[in-house]
Amino acid sequence: MAVLRAQGEADFLAGHTKICPNCSLQNAALKRKDLSNAELPGANLAGAVLHRARLSRAKLAGANLAGANLNKTDLKNASLMRAKLAEAMLYEADASAADFTDADLSGAKMGKARLVRATLHGAKIEAAVLTGARLDEASLRGANLTAANLIEATLRRANLAGANLDNAGLVDAILREANLQGANLSEADLFGADLSDANLIGADLSGARLTRAILTGANLEGAKLSGTLMPDGSVHE
Repeated sequence: MAVLRAQGEADFLAGHTKICPNCSLQNAALKRKDLSNAELPGANLAGAVLHRARLSRAKLAGANLAGANLNKTDLKNASLMRAKLAEAMLYEADASAADFTDADLSGAKMGKARLVRATLHGAKIEAAVLTGARLDEASLRGANLTAANLIEATLRRANLAGANLDNAGLVDAILREANLQGANLSEADLFGADLSDANLIGADLSGARLTRAILTGANLEGAKLSGTLMPDGSVHE
């Protein structure tokens, strides 16, 4: 079995095949490779260099991509369910409509990444950097975004119901029509954020900073606002 796997890895690295489940490809040099539709479930790609690689529609469920370089990589419609992407670099990556359900993206560097309509249900995204990222219509239901940096990120109509955004940085973020029902936004920094028509029913905004935030049409029914710094500069009792 080990011999067959080694042969499979050699064939994959040589470009003879795109099918290599559970292969050991740590630190592999795959920059700019066309791996669209590749089948790599469970593969170990920790530390791999995939800069500008094409991984659209690739099957990477359960793969280990911890610390991998995925900057400017094409991940559109890729399957990354339960994938390990801790500390991975995804700067300007295009992961539109990709599936990151239950993936570990903690500490990932995702500045200006495109995650439009991506699925991130239950994903771990704590302390990740998503500055200027595009998450319009993305589904982050139940995701853990504790202390994540979402400064100037766009999350129009994103589903963040039940998500944990405790202490997250959302300065100047655009959350128009976003679903934040039951979300934890305690101590979050929403300075200048646009929450127009957002659903904040039952959300926890205690201790959050909403200075200069736009709340036109937002539904705050049942929201916790103890100690919240409101848009007009007052502190909610």
